[in-house]
Amino acid sequence: MKIDIICPLYNAEKYIENLDKSIKKQKNVDINQIRYVVTKGNDNTEEILNRLNIKYKSIEPHEFSHSLTREKEAFESTADILVFITQDIIIEDEMWLYYLTKDIEVGKCDAAYSRQLCNNNSIEKYVREMNYPEESMYKNKSDIDKMQLKTFFFSDAASAIKRETFVKLNGYDGKDMPISEDMYIAYKLIMNGYTIKYCADSKVIHSHILSFKEQYKRYYDTGRFFKQNTYLNKYKVNDSGLQLAKYVFKRAIQDKNWNVVFIKFAPNMAARFIGMKVGKNIERKKCCNN
Repeated sequence: MKIDIICPLYNAEKYIENLDKSIKKQKNVDINQIRYVVTKGNDNTEEILNRLNIKYKSIEPHEFSHSLTREKEAFESTADILVFITQDIIIEDEMWLYYLTKDIEVGKCDAAYSRQLCNNNSIEKYVREMNYPEESMYKNKSDIDKMQLKTFFFSDAASAIKRETFVKLNGYDGKDMPISEDMYIAYKLIMNGYTIKYCADSKVIHSHILSFKEQYKRYYDTGRFFKQNTYLNKYKVNDSGLQLAKYVFKRAIQDKNWNVVFIKFAPNMAARFIGMKVGKNIERKKCCNN
């Protein structure tokens, strides 16, 4: 099957060259096109792309949308499989894309997402461990009672979906979402009887070190997403957050990572909790309720 890779770029000068090289080194796959969309910024991303003779589209900052930019590229694609990635993943394995897409090719699932690994010793290391375990799994509608909200966990930092299915489900329904467009499409997939695979053998490195303010903003946006998509709130959202906090604290103690235990843990979890609460309770003029 032919594969189109869709990757939004913004101030990506420190990522783009290595990212493009690592994609083009992938084995046992048929890459039809890499669809880069550059939101104009204040660095040399476009100059680097031009120097390397890499094709891309350029848009103004007000035109960018996490959901709509991806959706537009997906609808314009003629490939069989759509692969969504972010600019800051590091791909070290030349079989990453093959492992991500192989079960879609043979009809075992209609969507899949990669394992994400962290290369720093922050809280995110433990978050990644919990969200991206060592064993692959398939998820479908029958798993909802057991997995609750985790059934719809899906990350377009490195994910794939059969284009025919994406189009049939009408993508993100033309909605402008600030975050969690990946969970939105995962919910539609699961509830319409499709299967999602978590591919533990398809690995990328994806790490952030966010400030308290940045973490708060991320979870504020997540809270807005849950306010706009209230049907998700019945799937034990709070329990999911509590389980994560317990896991992070336990693993940090096991690792004797005292910086996380005594300094980072409390403000980080507070930023997540408060941001989520405020985002879910704030009144918003724009709404994308189902």
